[in-house]
Amino acid sequence: MTGTDSATAAERVLAALPDWGNATTQLNAEVAKRMGVALSDLDCLHALNRLGPATAAELAGHVGLTSGSVSRMIDRLDAAGCIERIRDPDDRRRVLIEPTAEGLDRVRAHYAGLAACTLDDLADFTDAELAAVRRFIDLVHDNTTAELARLRAEPTGR
Repeated sequence: MTGTDSATAAERVLAALPDWGNATTQLNAEVAKRMGVALSDLDCLHALNRLGPATAAELAGHVGLTSGSVSRMIDRLDAAGCIERIRDPDDRRRVLIEPTAEGLDRVRAHYAGLAACTLDDLADFTDAELAAVRRFIDLVHDNTTAELARLRAEPTGR
């Protein structure tokens, strides 16, 4: 493959990413609606599932919300039966937010069809191809996170 062919292939991948991102955003919004929570609430559940129990302040950092917004998010998730507030075993003065098994099961159920299709699709890839896909996802995640941090640090405006 020549350098031109490679650049063209890379440009095609880059051009496909916004459509994938938009479809994912729309899917997440639909799942949130069906669960009776906000889109950022799903981000919170994902963070709790991945990282374990967290304080409200830690969640604010993970999902990019203010402390007031996080408080409302926690109330919504609690009302939906997706989280519970527990005392920190290391510091009884602190309250941790922990996902409930029921809440995580509800989220998983909404994504089960996509997960099954994706696993079927990935079965056609070699281990080397899967390693390349994973490397790409990790790089895009890191770059996206860095760009988000850069934009948040900049003053807003045109």
